[in-house]
Amino acid sequence: MGDNDDFDEDHLTSYDIQLSIQESIEASKNVFYPERFVPLSEQNRKLVEAIKQGHILELQEYVKYKYALDEADEKGWFPLHEAVVQPLQQILEIVLDASYKTLWEFKTCDGETPLTLAVKAGMVENVRLLLEKGVWPNTKNDKGETPLLIAVKKGSYDMVSSLIKHNTSLDQPCVKRWSAMHEAAKQGRKDIIALLLRHGGNVHLRDGFGVTPLGVAAEYGHCDVLEHLIHKGGDVLALADDGASLLFEAAGSGNPDCISLLLEYGASGNVPNRAGHLPIHRAAYEGHYLALKYLIPVTSKHAIEKSGLTPIHSAADGQNAQCLELLIENGFDVNTLLAEHISQSYDDERKTALYFAVSNNDIHCTEVLLTAGADPNLDPLNCLLVAVRANNHEIVRLLLSYGANVNCYFMHVNDTHFPSAIQYALNDEVMLRLLLNNGYHVEMCFDCMHGDIFGNSFVWLEIEEEVVPGWTSCVIKDNPFCEFITVPWMKHLVGSVIRILIDYMDYVPLCAKLKSALEVQREWPEIRQILGKEKKKKKTVLPTFFN
Repeated sequence: MGDNDDFDEDHLTSYDIQLSIQESIEASKNVFYPERFVPLSEQNRKLVEAIKQGHILELQEYVKYKYALDEADEKGWFPLHEAVVQPLQQILEIVLDASYKTLWEFKTCDGETPLTLAVKAGMVENVRLLLEKGVWPNTKNDKGETPLLIAVKKGSYDMVSSLIKHNTSLDQPCVKRWSAMHEAAKQGRKDIIALLLRHGGNVHLRDGFGVTPLGVAAEYGHCDVLEHLIHKGGDVLALADDGASLLFEAAGSGNPDCISLLLEYGASGNVPNRAGHLPIHRAAYEGHYLALKYLIPVTSKHAIEKSGLTPIHSAADGQNAQCLELLIENGFDVNTLLAEHISQSYDDERKTALYFAVSNNDIHCTEVLLTAGADPNLDPLNCLLVAVRANNHEIVRLLLSYGANVNCYFMHVNDTHFPSAIQYALNDEVMLRLLLNNGYHVEMCFDCMHGDIFGNSFVWLEIEEEVVPGWTSCVIKDNPFCEFITVPWMKHLVGSVIRILIDYMDYVPLCAKLKSALEVQREWPEIRQILGKEKKKKKTVLPTFFN
């Protein structure tokens, strides 16, 4: 992440905080105070029941008791709120005419006005009646939604038309500056978009993240809406606050028609967002095969190199084998490494696409990459170690068959004298033998500076790389296997592990420390018998599935 990304994130966070404060202030103006309402009277209960049952004659009698109209239940619902969600328009008209106008804007405990309730309930005629009677069309509910936005969400052309007819604000921003135009683009309602534009809607509106209605249409893959907005003057080259282009959003939706349309009107595949990602990366990660087909020929190698990662990485990260195969067919190198700044953003400092596949336990993508020539030994933390630790036998077999170094170390955290892989396989005989059968340097597990079982010392003049390969001058760092396996929480494994290891040794220089730990293990008699023989042969009698 660069400085620009941090600035952008801070800017958006600051905006969200300001918006939350503003919304809290607005909401506090309409807080429901239960203490201002008297307990429900008998007349109120009868009035509400008449509303719910649609009993017009009874209702006409009960509305004469004005106080009953001014009482709210525990949800903050006045009789007017009940009336707006009833299918009989005459019910609403009776209650509306009998209610004080101050009640027309009162909100429920959930922050809904009579108008927003009617719109949410899809009561087109009730909405018309409220507007004709003079109810203000722009009052938001406590979620920050205008009646117009709710009508668009409901997909009601008639309600939108009625609200426009009664002078609703077309560009009134809601939460995070989301507008009715944005919502119509999200819903794919070309007819509502056209209606809004005919009455002065703004095609260039931006939400709280700088996204235009075109960006929303591209994100949700609504090609007809996208084309209509372009024809009405929408900017194909507009970027959101995070630098995302319309083509980047379209790549996320995966609609190839949207991508083709944007390219036709001048969009570029070489415009990265603030994170450095290109549309081709987005399509590869999401697994949009057809979109990727369009983007490969319009994305330059220079733009990809500048981004610091290849779409091969993205496809592997997204676990999309089909996209991987397409990219490989089009000449992308499976061994290209992540740029240093991207690699260092990961705790494991991964570099290759293969690492993404292995860390995802994705057998198919791993096989595709290895078949295409991926080198399994390029990452600081070898892919083999990741697979062994994940206990994924199939991926371990694949990696070993394609040349993974079974004797690798994690060089950034190398605290063992013996190759690292075995420490993740001690509880799994299948995995352990898989490593041993493929050339694991088992002798390094018996390489230490303790005395042997006969009381003799293993003597080295100097602990140097030339004298003892793999050792450094730091004895604590180069932890020998005997120290590793005999710690209290590992001691119970020493017998079974050593018994397996000696199958792969002609001569076992068992040290005194290991002997002491082994003597209390049930495998010790068998191990002692093997060690007592003058000559041993390396054993390879193994089940066929290890080969």
